[in-house]
Amino acid sequence: MKFTHHIIYKTALVAFLLASCGKGFVDLKPVSSITSSNFYQTEEDFRNAISGAYNALRTGGTYGVDSYIFGEIRSDNSMAVASGSVTDQDEFDRFYIRTTNPYINNRWSNSYTAIARCNAILGRIDPIAMNSALKDRIIGEAKFLRALFYFNLVRTFGDVPLVLKEITNADEGYEYGRNPIAEVYAQIEKDLTEAADALPPFYTGADIGRATEGAARAILGRVLLTQKKHGPAAVQLKAVIDLNQYDLVPVYADFFKVSNKNNIETVFDVQYKSGGVGQGNPWPNSFAPQNSGNAVIMFGGGGNNVPMDDLIDEYEAGDERKDATVATSYVNAGGVTIPGNFVKKYHDVPAINNDNGNNIPIIRYADVILMYAECLNEAGYVAGGDAFMYLNKVRKRAGVDTLTAVEVPGQEAFRLAMEHERRVEFAFENLRWYDLVRTDRAITVLNGKSAQINLVNPVTPQNLVFPIPQSQIDINKTKITQNEGSN
Repeated sequence: MKFTHHIIYKTALVAFLLASCGKGFVDLKPVSSITSSNFYQTEEDFRNAISGAYNALRTGGTYGVDSYIFGEIRSDNSMAVASGSVTDQDEFDRFYIRTTNPYINNRWSNSYTAIARCNAILGRIDPIAMNSALKDRIIGEAKFLRALFYFNLVRTFGDVPLVLKEITNADEGYEYGRNPIAEVYAQIEKDLTEAADALPPFYTGADIGRATEGAARAILGRVLLTQKKHGPAAVQLKAVIDLNQYDLVPVYADFFKVSNKNNIETVFDVQYKSGGVGQGNPWPNSFAPQNSGNAVIMFGGGGNNVPMDDLIDEYEAGDERKDATVATSYVNAGGVTIPGNFVKKYHDVPAINNDNGNNIPIIRYADVILMYAECLNEAGYVAGGDAFMYLNKVRKRAGVDTLTAVEVPGQEAFRLAMEHERRVEFAFENLRWYDLVRTDRAITVLNGKSAQINLVNPVTPQNLVFPIPQSQIDINKTKITQNEGSN
């Protein structure tokens, strides 16, 4: 088996990978009639190609339907469903993950497939005669998306192959080994910086939902914060604030309503569309309780991503985010109350099973201002300073008391207050595990709850990245090595 069968770059596969625009770029439907020899020739080809790159966000291994396994189940927020793929998900939950776990393999293969789409665009667009503003925008979009996919890879696996060009020779894939984390992050920063300079501040009409300058700067802020580059992160995040393109929606629950998608708080979402056109989001059905019939959502539920009691107890009295995010029971068709925790945040009324209109948020404005508050605190604690102002802006929207220097008397106390706030604000938005890792709190927090989350093995520094898929090592043993401590 070829290495490039997993990092899919061969142009012969382009026809299978790309998608077309339809009425708008969100209508990402497969193109089956093109070949690599007659594609990448016209402006319309590149419109279709960038739509294909956006479509890759929906795959389970990138930012799509399986992303909760990495961001939530791996953390203390939720646990795996007790049936079906329980072994594969339970390995994430209780820290005994195999190198052959299919979710690990999907993250690797889906991400590199997505990167291949971006590389093909960037490698072929320069000589094409087309509108110059559109060309610049598509280049910016491709760099933004490539950075997103690499950000997922480097946070998941650590050192990863850094491939920045289209590969047309099947054997060329064997030349790539694992680049150091620092090199991968440097490229991510470069791509996002260039994307921010190329992308517009907003879109209208059918283009709403594409990457913007604000999205690029916001993700760059998150990337810099992940590396503890607090000063540069603050610059990018403040630039997003100063764009005056975003604000908090007045009511927390309204952000997640299908009828209110791409609202003023949205910085960048994975776009979904219901209606039986193959573009629906399965999360609401997946997260509804098992055997619940139509009591919670039409067509029952899969019982996935079960909220932990520990998370539910984290909400303060009167916090409006709790009722918008989780439920602890439902009433069945017979009028009987059935106890059990489930995710409530994403809800729709699908016409067919697993066909919901909910977007998956990658970053929203609440995250921007909380990250900025975090950066300000890291620069130096100021009692009642701007960091408090931004933190309390989010708390006020949630209906809970604002915090002062009395309750949060120092820098470390502010860090813990921020940890709490981010947990309840972004529950089931796939941020919790990454927040714990980047703040060096994963080992302390999760081992402190070992009995609650029933760990098979204690969390160690080696667990902060995931195993490299065994399939990748098997096909390129001289270049791809395994992470320390992986089985």
